[in-house]
Amino acid sequence: MEKRIGTVIIYVGDRLQVPQLNEVLSRHADIIICRQGFPRDHYSLISVVFEGSTDRIGSLTGQLGKIQGIEVKSALLKPKENASLVMLNS
Repeated sequence: MEKRIGTVIIYVGDRLQVPQLNEVLSRHADIIICRQGFPRDHYSLISVVFEGSTDRIGSLTGQLGKIQGIEVKSALLKPKENASLVMLNS
């Protein structure tokens, strides 16, 4: 199945839902590349970068979107077949 790369921004308005949020993210750990959290006083933001099939990504974002007090926005890219990652030395 064709893979996509993407990111999701998760707005956590209800911190009581964090255990359920973490459970969903843990179930999809096989497609998660990176996760970064930004805690604020009255809400938090989480940024997740992932790579996986559209079915797995849809499962992740769909389950997150069903959690009360959580908002999700995602963006997907289709990597070019001949693209390669280049690491830059600083």
